[in-house]
Amino acid sequence: MDEPVPVTNSIDALYPSANLSSQKTRWQNLTKNFEDKYGGKPAFVARSPGRVNLIGEHIDYSLYEVLPMAIAADVLIAVSPSMDENQKDVDAVLSMLNTNHGKHRPSECAVPSLGEAHIDATKHEWTNYFKAGFNGAIDLLRKEDAKFSPRSMNVLVDGDVPAGGGLSSSAAFVCASALAVLRANGRENVKKKELVELAIVSERAVGVNSGGMDQSASVFSVKGDALSVSFSPELHAEAIPLPKTEPPITFMVAQSFVTSDKHVTGPRCYNLRVVECTLAAEMMAKSLGVELKRDSGPLGCSLRGLQHAFFDGGTSSKDPPVSLGDPQTPYKEQLETMLSMVAELLENEGGYTREEIAASLSMTLPELEEKYMTKFPVQAVRFMVGKRARHVFSEALRVIAFKDLLQDPNSATDPNLLPRLGSLMNETQDSCRDIYECSCPEIDRLCSIAREAGAYGSRLTGAGWGGCTVHLVPRHKVNDIRKAWIDKYYLVMEPDMSKEKLQEAVVVSEPGQGAVV
Repeated sequence: MDEPVPVTNSIDALYPSANLSSQKTRWQNLTKNFEDKYGGKPAFVARSPGRVNLIGEHIDYSLYEVLPMAIAADVLIAVSPSMDENQKDVDAVLSMLNTNHGKHRPSECAVPSLGEAHIDATKHEWTNYFKAGFNGAIDLLRKEDAKFSPRSMNVLVDGDVPAGGGLSSSAAFVCASALAVLRANGRENVKKKELVELAIVSERAVGVNSGGMDQSASVFSVKGDALSVSFSPELHAEAIPLPKTEPPITFMVAQSFVTSDKHVTGPRCYNLRVVECTLAAEMMAKSLGVELKRDSGPLGCSLRGLQHAFFDGGTSSKDPPVSLGDPQTPYKEQLETMLSMVAELLENEGGYTREEIAASLSMTLPELEEKYMTKFPVQAVRFMVGKRARHVFSEALRVIAFKDLLQDPNSATDPNLLPRLGSLMNETQDSCRDIYECSCPEIDRLCSIAREAGAYGSRLTGAGWGGCTVHLVPRHKVNDIRKAWIDKYYLVMEPDMSKEKLQEAVVVSEPGQGAVV
């Protein structure tokens, strides 16, 4: 956890062998393009990958454990800092170029010596992500030296994580940016944990209530392993080796080609869910007479914090007092108890209006909106807090079950391992579709086709409302499932879809390596 981000002179260990040749060409082109644009070679390249989440969807910002893995697709940032390490009282200049210059225009930004890069979160500009990482890194360096002045930087960005595809392109970009800025400003050893923690906060500057899973997967991941990420009582990551089954555990990732950028749709999708989960915690706490302590949730409290408060051995402030939980209760039983209370405490399946929520929390409507809906505005008439809490607690239980199966010493020889893992993934998709309401017809269709063609488990991955799906499949069914998608989904959606786009649509994925320099 506290080890530094690796520094390497070779990319051989970063990518699957089948992709290595094309990736070497990509890195060479990045260096050449940098030289053409800036007149010299980059000092280094910062790299951070996208991720696919195996299970634990939309529960990281409620501070529950998740189980993602890094993928080969990544963001590369070639960097050349100014040579003056003692630059003081002078504006730093950020020159930001993108290899996809047809879509992403060049930009230059002056940063005051003791200021930060200006971000207009109302405008969806690609440079905002670099600026977010820059500001987070500079803030960290100023905590060590209040008079620190950043160095000017020339950067060239290249990314092959599909934007809006549910594979965390934004987190990969912000993590790579923060890593690049720290390195450019003299930090030789960048600790993984500090990089993740600053990236989580930094991404919120571009308008998203980020939970932390995406950044953790992008930095902490180890090639060949899944990653367990927990957030309470503090951020912790642990590599989880996949059982050596025969045939091997195989995951496929399929794009829906429905773009849902959470930075654009946040007010009615992603950010709204964060607010609903936070309000669920507050409303349940009020009904139980327990006090929620501030935690690292995006809005300062969380459903995990509610669980802690209920089982901390305290007393209820209700009159008469509500019987609270025994601190010795096993963690899984605690979750089951929380799940069972949702229907009783948040019984209105049709949701709650702002006025109803304010009344239940003994707040005025302006106070409610100021506390929960100002930093990240949301659009909703009714808030489905009960359904959201039900998904969070049940999904947290599925993560426990999934992780237990992977870590069972007999799992490699258990003929039912893959079907059981797949069943949990299917349950997650059902919950995302029906309870958390973050799926879409195209995602549902991809999952249905895959299951009919022999997949053990199929579900959306990432924020949802489009993006990508992840599937646990028998190795010998890979080609059958790919063909079924082409015939029944992709060529139905776009009859003249090119071979190149079809090839991009589906990949067989294995756990990848996290961030490196």
